Amino acid sequence: MKQRFFIAIIACIAFTACHEQRTKELGVFKQSTPAASLDLYDIQQGGELIVATLYGQDTYFEYYGEHFGTQYRLAEAYARSIGCQIRVDVMRDSAALLHHLANGDADIAACAIALSDSIERLFTTCGQAEITHLVDSLHPAACNVGGVAWLVRKDSPLLAQSLNQWMHDNSSRFQQLTAISISDGQGHTYTPRRRNYSAILNRAKGQISHYDHLFRRYSTTISWDWRLLAAQSYQESGFDPQAVSPMGAMGLMQLMPRTAQSVGVSPSQMFDPEANVRGGVRYLSQLLQHYSDIPNPTERTKFVLAAYNAGPGHIDDARQLARRYGRDPDRWTSNVDYFVLHLSEPRYYNDPLATHGYMRGSETYGYVSGIMNRWEEYRQLK
Repeated sequence: MKQRFFIAIIACIAFTACHEQRTKELGVFKQSTPAASLDLYDIQQGGELIVATLYGQDTYFEYYGEHFGTQYRLAEAYARSIGCQIRVDVMRDSAALLHHLANGDADIAACAIALSDSIERLFTTCGQAEITHLVDSLHPAACNVGGVAWLVRKDSPLLAQSLNQWMHDNSSRFQQLTAISISDGQGHTYTPRRRNYSAILNRAKGQISHYDHLFRRYSTTISWDWRLLAAQSYQESGFDPQAVSPMGAMGLMQLMPRTAQSVGVSPSQMFDPEANVRGGVRYLSQLLQHYSDIPNPTERTKFVLAAYNAGPGHIDDARQLARRYGRDPDRWTSNVDYFVLHLSEPRYYNDPLATHGYMRGSETYGYVSGIMNRWEEYRQLK
């Protein structure tokens, strides 16, 4: 019976919409003894809701150690509603996702699963109307024949009932629930804002910004040209010390709250130009040490800038992929940058070497090239 159950799971993999890539491992389910079934009360008693999902911009991704993704945010909001913390198990493909849920290793599959007779025989579907509408709103051009939904095991009926009711009651609030809340850690919340100032304040005098004195002072601590630091600051904030990004980065050097704390910048100092520049340079110093194995200083600079933007985990993944595919892991252009660009594709972010999963690589690629080009422009000033 157990064998037929897993064969049925394999048959329904082709209908899942969590992931477009077809895994080569659809026929390698290994039978194992399912974990003890947990329903709503047991989960609440344990205080942890385990959610299985896949990497993706709409499902789940990491940025500077923070967790993002529209469907992740929904799952987190539901977990709070039942008094639980959320634990995310990110699976490499659809086959592993369904196996993980069926085997009792997760409570919910929180990504848009395309429905079929096979799926509905094996699992309880949750939030079909709500998740279908959400996916349609995120991707209006996509066609979701038969609808999509989250999944719960058949032996967790109270969890399924609770989740369905929560979806129904909160569907009108999905946009609010999935919006990124930007906080400084002291109870203050902010909306994204940025005012771009001139990239060069006074060309005749060689003055780049009102903050040149800070760039000159702190760049010496990492042996950087102060104009490189200025170019990075402009790329980050447009020289707006009050800038707040949609992802929650703040100030001239766009420090994420967790990063700011690690480099000694308190929440009350986030918008102080000197404290923000000082903290940004301290983080750059850490990254320079992290990439000290790269011998060429110019190449090292590119890696440091990329890691400042995306986090070193994703850049390290790209270096590992470059090594695997015969590229130079110590060179950025036409080598590691290729894999940074393609870590938004399942072929690469599902590679076991990509331990940090999905990333929006085009942003990081443009970030590095933008800074290097502006630095060259700044060096032409008198």
